[in-house]
Amino acid sequence: MESQQLRLVYDAMSRGDMKDARKQCDKVLSKQANHSGALAMKAYTLARLGDVDEAVEIGQKLLQAPDALKSPHVQQGLSLMFRVLNMAKEEIAVHTAALKYTTNAEQLHCKIFMAAARNKLYKEQHAAAVSLNKSYKQDHRYLWWVVISLLLQAKFVDEGSSVKALQLTLAERMAEKALSEGRLTNTEELRIYLNVLEIQGKYDAMLAALSISGPLAEKIANDPDLVTRRIELLIKTGDFTKALDAAEQTLESRDNWADYKLYVEAVVALTRATKDDDTPIRAASANFDKWAAQRGRARGAMLAGVELATKLREAGHSMLIDETTDVVGERIWSYVDQFMNKAICYSDIAQYFVAHANSSGQSSSSIEFHTKQLQQRLCDARAMVVTSQPKDNVDGIATNGERGEDAGQAWVSLERIRYLLQALSDDVDPNSWVTGIDVMVAFGLDSDEAEQKLAACSDMTLIVSQRIIQAAFLAHSEEPSQRDKLCSALFKAICVLEAGIKMNDDQFLLKLYAIRLYLYLSCYDRARAIYDKLSIKNIQLDTLGHFVNGHGMALGCFAADLDLCYDGVAFYDRAETKVPRELESAYEKGTYSNITDFLAFDDNLAHSMQRECTHRCALRGEAFEHGTTKAVLDQWKEADVVSIEHTDASIAALHDNRDVSVMGLQTPVDMTKWNLEIMTRSTPLLGPSWIQVFSMVPQIMHYVICADIELLESRTKDLLVAIDEAGQSMSSFDLLLARGVYQAAILYLRAQSGSEVFSQELTVLTDMIIGALPQDTSSPPSSVATLQARAPADLSLTIRSAAAATELFTYAQSVRFALAAQKSPSAKAIALELGQVRKTALTLMSSLRALAERPVRESIFEQWTNDDSSGEDSLLASATTFLSTRRKSALTVTAKSCASSWLKSVNNMTAHWKKCA
Repeated sequence: MESQQLRLVYDAMSRGDMKDARKQCDKVLSKQANHSGALAMKAYTLARLGDVDEAVEIGQKLLQAPDALKSPHVQQGLSLMFRVLNMAKEEIAVHTAALKYTTNAEQLHCKIFMAAARNKLYKEQHAAAVSLNKSYKQDHRYLWWVVISLLLQAKFVDEGSSVKALQLTLAERMAEKALSEGRLTNTEELRIYLNVLEIQGKYDAMLAALSISGPLAEKIANDPDLVTRRIELLIKTGDFTKALDAAEQTLESRDNWADYKLYVEAVVALTRATKDDDTPIRAASANFDKWAAQRGRARGAMLAGVELATKLREAGHSMLIDETTDVVGERIWSYVDQFMNKAICYSDIAQYFVAHANSSGQSSSSIEFHTKQLQQRLCDARAMVVTSQPKDNVDGIATNGERGEDAGQAWVSLERIRYLLQALSDDVDPNSWVTGIDVMVAFGLDSDEAEQKLAACSDMTLIVSQRIIQAAFLAHSEEPSQRDKLCSALFKAICVLEAGIKMNDDQFLLKLYAIRLYLYLSCYDRARAIYDKLSIKNIQLDTLGHFVNGHGMALGCFAADLDLCYDGVAFYDRAETKVPRELESAYEKGTYSNITDFLAFDDNLAHSMQRECTHRCALRGEAFEHGTTKAVLDQWKEADVVSIEHTDASIAALHDNRDVSVMGLQTPVDMTKWNLEIMTRSTPLLGPSWIQVFSMVPQIMHYVICADIELLESRTKDLLVAIDEAGQSMSSFDLLLARGVYQAAILYLRAQSGSEVFSQELTVLTDMIIGALPQDTSSPPSSVATLQARAPADLSLTIRSAAAATELFTYAQSVRFALAAQKSPSAKAIALELGQVRKTALTLMSSLRALAERPVRESIFEQWTNDDSSGEDSLLASATTFLSTRRKSALTVTAKSCASSWLKSVNNMTAHWKKCA
């Protein structure tokens, strides 16, 4: 009968029409007000429609009703509702109460287990697993659920070392017993056992488990990961001879770099243990030569030879120190000779150049050796592509018939090595960094290969742009007197990149570098347009989002930046719905090794969401979207201040430095002086100080709106301490904003009391805002001669400063709105003062807009594209000549992009000042 009454409800839900499902529930309830099944289904539809409070109220009443959970419809509706709302304990309570009324207790116990597992309630998960294992011993899957639950408790629940040790001991005994009784039947269960042992540091027991005989032994032998694990354990337990034999036997049948690495580690360890006996080294070298001769194995085997030589040299082996021949260097160049025509060559070998240059204090001699080796090879590779015969009015580019098929890639590989060696040698001569770029850029942009969109040409274009960037920062500082020259050089690098993108729109790295440089010049609009064309996969979103996300707020493009934040949040919301399903599937299918991976992924998603919402300005930016008092107040009242409280541990987790390694750098990320990603940041690299400071901003504004004086005073003091500790790790614009928020909070505290004078605090705040706006109003907006003389380099910094002032003004307005809502008599005086600030700002912003109008585009051509024939300005003369004659369209596009981006930022800020009435 009940199923028939709810049939239309289920039909609507199966169509995904929750509004109709709710309507059908109401129809049933209009006839029978206490129909528990209809109430449960209504609660679920309300939860899906966003009416959370009413859904929870209905759910709690049904949960407390004595007999309501007899109905399977109530059980289903309530469990779904609580699951949608992430109320795990209530969901578990539904299933627990339902146990009294069902004959299928196993299924309900499984649901309890899954609900606890999804929500990381490890104790409840363990209790459910124990119940299942006791009642249904014939299903040995539940035994492993108990073991996993104990393991997860020991890993993630902080209950003291004694409790943790007890949990691990219980898990170990259960797994060990299962192994001896033949109930450990597959490698997934074995991995859980190994994980339990590894946490306890029981490597001998792990090795014994991997060396077991019987049916499981064959599965272990066919599992590459476990085979490699066994070799690793043999090394850890000090049995280097067996490790060597096992690695050699494994490598006879397969080509796996992890096994090569362990083989080398075993050789080095055994050599040390036998007091420099060369026998293992000679045997390994012979094996590497043998495997390199086999088809498809040369790369791994030869690279392993380089690895062995490098590790032995680091260990101080006499064979590699006393001899006059540089064995490590010879092996490195032997590898390069074999694979320089492969794109992978540089990424394979770069680490060994760095290790060799830094080993045993022989940096200068090592670099000299490599430079000597490089010179002739580079000349030969260039000669395969570049000749003295002119082609198509471009000197030096040979025809396709005169080149080998892979000659371009070989040249690129050697140019990358040249770049690295210059960095390792600490070459600070800007002219040497741009030596030879004329023929390089011609090959990258004006050759037959470039027309065919070969990857080597795009790679060469990238190297040219990198060399221009390095030379620019070496030749010019960021001091006001030098900034125009620096920006001019970076502008030329963008032109090269834009030309490369036009030639081959599929090249990812060209776009990444263009984004970084445009943002450095405060050109958000063009940077965002390129970013939108990257077609980033979801898995890359969190890694690459930092390139553009958050910069819009700093450049006046508030709404566009907020949209980008919302895109990120939408991705995380979608991903968070998938993780629980995948986690359940891992338990059900017995793919246990995926469980910890999914848990780690879920944690990363949480940190990413937090980074997007809080630290990438989503909460800061909301205020810019609303023009009414109520909208602004409502926004801050709804701010989630709980999720943005941070401990030292959570801050460390949020700050992961991925943005120094995403780009295809020619130098390792730890060589910060030569790291282009750090060098071209318009602000310092975001770190714990920045996160700490800007985590407090939404909290402080929340306490202002809610008039929570005690918490506001405490948090304001914390903010001041964090600002002082941040020092130079934050940009001047971020410091201005943070100090301004602090001043706004102090203003509120003085004004809110009613008895204290607040004019001094108000003056300080308004002076900060006006002081950050463009100050040159000596000429009327219609005449831009004075302003244009400063364009365009100063404009990039002026826009950032004005954007900080604009954002700070919005926080000041929020304080004013809060005081007005709280009936404070000081609100009127503050409103009048802020009104004067707004009038002044509109005048100053009008001057800034005049600077960003079309004349600035002419200034770019005048100031940034003309090089003198002598002095420092001749540094990029060849690049300028090439761009002016062969790629003038790139100059035009880049100049237009800069001018239009600046104008859009100024227009956005001006519109906001006009709206803030």
